[in-house]
Amino acid sequence: MKYTFLGNKDSILYIESENIIIIDSQSALDLMMTVKYEKDCSRIILDKDSISEKFFTLSSGIAGEVCQKLINYKFKIAIIGDYSKYTSKPLHDFIYECNNGNDIFFVDNLEEAVEKLALAY
Repeated sequence: MKYTFLGNKDSILYIESENIIIIDSQSALDLMMTVKYEKDCSRIILDKDSISEKFFTLSSGIAGEVCQKLINYKFKIAIIGDYSKYTSKPLHDFIYECNNGNDIFFVDNLEEAVEKLALAY
């Protein structure tokens, strides 16, 4: 994995990986604790390819579990990717609701990810 600090005062961590990092809620929790204790950061950016495709099938329950962990541990995340291939209305509604919230964002590019996380309180 490659870590790059972005944002004002290195407040946002962009994590790049060729492997899937988040498979389930436990792997998300492991990532959060590693980032918190090794990098002292709670705002992260991931590429969509770093997250299991099962996350994007809402009936699997993974998205809900991961999002709950993020919120419980006061993390903010932006996930960069193209979501146009998904046809599920519930998934589109989920993405819409997340993007109108303050903790989890699904964005098109790195600049938008940094902007959303910099403004999230």
